[in-house]
Amino acid sequence: MADSKFSEQISRLNPGEMFSFLCHNRVSCFTYCCRELELALSPYDVLRLRLATGLDSAELHERYIIEELTPEDTFPRFFLTMVDDGKASCVFVNDAGCTIYPHRPGACRTYPLGRGTTREQGQVNEQFVLLREPHCKGFQEKTVQTAKSFMNSQELAPFNLFNDRLTAITQHQKIKGGMRLSGTQLALYKLALYDLDTFRARLADNKIESPLTVPDSVFEDDERLLEFALDFIEKLFFDG
Repeated sequence: MADSKFSEQISRLNPGEMFSFLCHNRVSCFTYCCRELELALSPYDVLRLRLATGLDSAELHERYIIEELTPEDTFPRFFLTMVDDGKASCVFVNDAGCTIYPHRPGACRTYPLGRGTTREQGQVNEQFVLLREPHCKGFQEKTVQTAKSFMNSQELAPFNLFNDRLTAITQHQKIKGGMRLSGTQLALYKLALYDLDTFRARLADNKIESPLTVPDSVFEDDERLLEFALDFIEKLFFDG
């Protein structure tokens, strides 16, 4: 698909603007959007996939996650493995739909919306676009949505919250100014944000020197651990 054709399918959504859309197993294109895609995973996506699969983070990476880091990348990128079935299908989709639906990644929940953010004086400002791909029949449904109502229906609040915290790191002023990570920093970034079980174990064994006080809650609650991990990385990389 040419870039120009792709851009023609994207339109900006104004605040409160309505659109008709609904995805369900009776639309003829059901699960088409689960094929031939590069599904990038955020740290919170990986947290939820651990819950969905019952695997610890190291096992999850070995079985289902691909890591990429090109010379142009400041931070490594993580993608969900696709099945080699001629359609590059998501590893968690079958004819009945998503087998991990309650814990599906944020990108799956957001489609067909696109969400962008900017930060001004500590405030996160949202902008939305709508992607109308020719194969998608969900736009023929009569259910009327706004960006906000759609996000609420897809339970995106925690995904957006953690993604915004990650953006504070990946788009930090020092990164924009050309800061590059050392090998040690790259390893800590991957460990703290994408390998939570190992990170927790090393914190418990005092094998990681933390610039922050480690609260007891990180040993009992995954989301508190990820919150701490984000604070840990931001403090370690940018303070001092």
